[in-house]
Amino acid sequence: MIESRDGRRVVITGLGVIAPCGTGLDAFWAGLGQVAEPETERTIADFDPKEYGLKHTEARRMDRFAQLAFATAKMAIADSFGEDGITGYDEWKCGVVLGTGIGGAHAWESNAQVLLSDKGEKGVSPLVVPMVMPNAGAAAASMRLGLRGPVETIATACASGTHSIANGAKLVASGRCDVVLAGGSESCQTGVMRGGFNNMKATSSSGVSRPFDIERDGFCSAEAAGVLVLEEYEAAKARGAKIYAEVLGSGSTADAHHITAPDPQGDGAYNCMRLALEDAGIEPAQIAQVNAHGTSTPLNDAAESAAVARMFGTDPGPAMTSIKGVTGHALGAAGAIEAVAVALSYVHKQIPPTMSTQNVDPQIVSDIVLQWRDWEPTYAISNSFAFGGHNGSVVFGPA
Repeated sequence: MIESRDGRRVVITGLGVIAPCGTGLDAFWAGLGQVAEPETERTIADFDPKEYGLKHTEARRMDRFAQLAFATAKMAIADSFGEDGITGYDEWKCGVVLGTGIGGAHAWESNAQVLLSDKGEKGVSPLVVPMVMPNAGAAAASMRLGLRGPVETIATACASGTHSIANGAKLVASGRCDVVLAGGSESCQTGVMRGGFNNMKATSSSGVSRPFDIERDGFCSAEAAGVLVLEEYEAAKARGAKIYAEVLGSGSTADAHHITAPDPQGDGAYNCMRLALEDAGIEPAQIAQVNAHGTSTPLNDAAESAAVARMFGTDPGPAMTSIKGVTGHALGAAGAIEAVAVALSYVHKQIPPTMSTQNVDPQIVSDIVLQWRDWEPTYAISNSFAFGGHNGSVVFGPA
């Protein structure tokens, strides 16, 4: 990682995840292998903010995406440091970088309904601004968990979670931070967002997410949150921390092509992966797992497969999987929960399957993982590609 000073390495020492396929690391991992019920929108029905210490009045003042962000950040810190929280570090060098694609959609829409009612502007909540603002999730984690270093928000649509991990790792590698909570949170299953996605024909009409399948017909929108604790390697080792994997490098490019459609040649995706590998100091042939963006939309999956084949070859080429067959597409949280899946694959020594995909499109030339596949943990790359043409890739390796 080119930002590294004095040989500082960045490792993952804690994970938190809330997703439609499971809350918590064990349930999430097991859920990655279970067939999801057909649902165009996938939400977390059993999420209760009280279980994470938020009183009713506190929860009412936070949009649901911020509640998910805080709960997941708390979970990740507990996984890394225990229930007492972060100890042994300068609080001014402990930061937060969380992404979101939309921000407080529920608060925005409910207050818009009030505005259009007989109550008018006088009925709008005085709390609507801090509930709607995209940085509310990062702020909630910072204030409630006592992290006082850089607290920043990335908003690059569906690449937000991946870009947040990349930027958080740079803060640790450069020495500006010792610990960073990095990831993303999203909850935007509202009428306006639903109508927008459906009317642009981006969502699945069948309610089944089938990445890379010949019958794929769009994505299933989901709410979710994922947070990684990123920590400097020598310090983590000294305190005996559990280390999931190392963050070796990242890439970020733009298609500069279309607001919603990917570059059909895949140049943006290809060069994003190329730059991530250069940053990590890894050769393409060393990558054994690709956690794909894999949304189940015809254009995205074809473009990503072409870019991966161009980057890594197909003889044999790396194993490629998409967890969106069960999680759905969590937009600004997608890259975060996918990074959690990659980190867990180092523990379990398995690559999760691309669920609900049965007949891989003949035009998809990558090695799509359809069943749990054993692997000896080595280098992996996770991709996110977003509306606006934003591309993000992060390279992981065993520590």
